[in-house]
Amino acid sequence: MRVNPRSPEPEAIARAVEVIRSGGVVCFPTRCLYGLGADALDTAAVERVFEIKQRPADMPLLVLIGRSAQLTELAERVPPMAQMLMDRFWPGRLTLVMEARSIIPVRLTAGTGKIGIRLAAHPVARALVEATGRPITGTSANLSGESGCRQIAELDDQIARQVDLILDGGPLKGGVGSTVVDVTGENPVVIREGEISKPEILAAIKSIR
Repeated sequence: MRVNPRSPEPEAIARAVEVIRSGGVVCFPTRCLYGLGADALDTAAVERVFEIKQRPADMPLLVLIGRSAQLTELAERVPPMAQMLMDRFWPGRLTLVMEARSIIPVRLTAGTGKIGIRLAAHPVARALVEATGRPITGTSANLSGESGCRQIAELDDQIARQVDLILDGGPLKGGVGSTVVDVTGENPVVIREGEISKPEILAAIKSIR
């Protein structure tokens, strides 16, 4: 299903929301690559994402939210450092790992007790999360260990057959994903360097302190 990447049609978003609320999985555009979206609080839906990606059980899935207020639904607490990094780098580009609330499916966190959260930046992703009213998974639309998908033509046939809906927003810019920072401890830890370089993150932390 085609969707305008800058101003998504209400009909396309409504159809995707219907799929997600019924436990389905949607392929949709994000800032850099296409992602797989499912209700992050629905254990069965999360399990489907793992199966579609053939993702190892010990690898957590990150979650997209549409507004910062949703953090309290997912994280046990929001450390002051996390709030300052959000103020500096959100939306997009940065995923923050926090302590997960007990309502979060263990499958989503891979039993770590932590959850990676990012504020959606792409117009389609943001509209989808906001209209769903629930956090959704934001993992890349590729088989585990394979390269991400910059356009639907690159989407693995196996994934295309298993998802319930594809929102085709055209070619994306590609590149690396978000930078992932764990803020559960006393000192933030850069888990994955992405759109924001590690030196930039460390400089931001230093300036905040």
